[in-house]
Amino acid sequence: MGQIIRFLQFVRWPVFTGILIAIVLLQYQQLQQLSEFRELPVTPPPQTSQQLSFPDAINRAAPAVVSINATTVNVESFEQTSTDRINLYLGERASLGSGVIISPEGFILTNLHVVESLLNMFDTVVTLKDGRSIPATVVAYDEANDLAILHINMDNLTPIPVGNDDTLNVGDLVFAIGYPRNIGQSVSQGIVSALGDNKEGSGGYLIQTDAAINPGNSGGALIDRNGNLIGINSSIFSESGRFEGIGFATPVSTAMRIMEELVTEAVANNPGYLGVLTGEVLNQETSELFFGVPDIRGMLVENVDNGGPAQRAGILPGDVITQVENSPVIDEETIMMEFQNKQPGDQVMVQVYREGQRINLPTILGFGQAMVIAP
Repeated sequence: MGQIIRFLQFVRWPVFTGILIAIVLLQYQQLQQLSEFRELPVTPPPQTSQQLSFPDAINRAAPAVVSINATTVNVESFEQTSTDRINLYLGERASLGSGVIISPEGFILTNLHVVESLLNMFDTVVTLKDGRSIPATVVAYDEANDLAILHINMDNLTPIPVGNDDTLNVGDLVFAIGYPRNIGQSVSQGIVSALGDNKEGSGGYLIQTDAAINPGNSGGALIDRNGNLIGINSSIFSESGRFEGIGFATPVSTAMRIMEELVTEAVANNPGYLGVLTGEVLNQETSELFFGVPDIRGMLVENVDNGGPAQRAGILPGDVITQVENSPVIDEETIMMEFQNKQPGDQVMVQVYREGQRINLPTILGFGQAMVIAP
């Protein structure tokens, strides 16, 4: 028994030392592994938002910026022939500007001075970036803010994405897109130079920019670096008449508010517009003369407005409008009353007689020549 005790006393220190060394080695290995883990490369979190490249931002907005060619009638001169008589001499003036498609329904924002006419006589043609051209109707305008709203009857439109001018800061990058001097669509780059009432004689809030705004750019788009509309380019401040780095734009918040008010008023106060020139009402004699049968009744379509609602619906010259909604067309007053009781944007079913068949054509009414003028 004593020998066993002496043997255990002899081996206890080597065993204890071995266990201690094993523990130290184990801790060392754990520390080394922990060190290696901490040195692994760390992948940064994915970006939640990314700014567009300049070309991408411009390409996002450019299809919505259009060229506007307007022929306006104004008084060019006058002559006093007696104490109580003055002769006015009228003349046509060509005006070139730009506009911005705001909605797929065909509403366009531009400057009033692009289409302004003393006698409210407008002949306006809009050309899209893809080359399509169409007559436009000036449906409303606001003189105080130099804004006009146009409407075109056209499919496959690309409205501009609308931004928020409340987030603008001096120094922000901006682009002006328009059609200067009839050279085609052009883009200039600048920054927001100032915010507020910076234009002499102006009564409202404006965005000042050093992005070049030349003749023809008026009414075009001022966009941010993500391609969002933030303003409608309106004017420059210049003593020489040339661009000097001081341009102004109406903030998009102001322009959109005015547009929504005026469009609502225009829709409420304008009758629906079909866009056809009709001839005589068919009777038995004319029905037999034109179509060889005695029972065709309605209005003969002589002409269809280019780009108008009728053309878009598929109504053709030579058709006979026989029915509008549930009302047979028996005279001029019937067809007039049907459209007088509708508003722009309303859909009506127009029935036409063509080549021995009666065809029902859903038709979205547009705007005619009637206008709502802001007070």
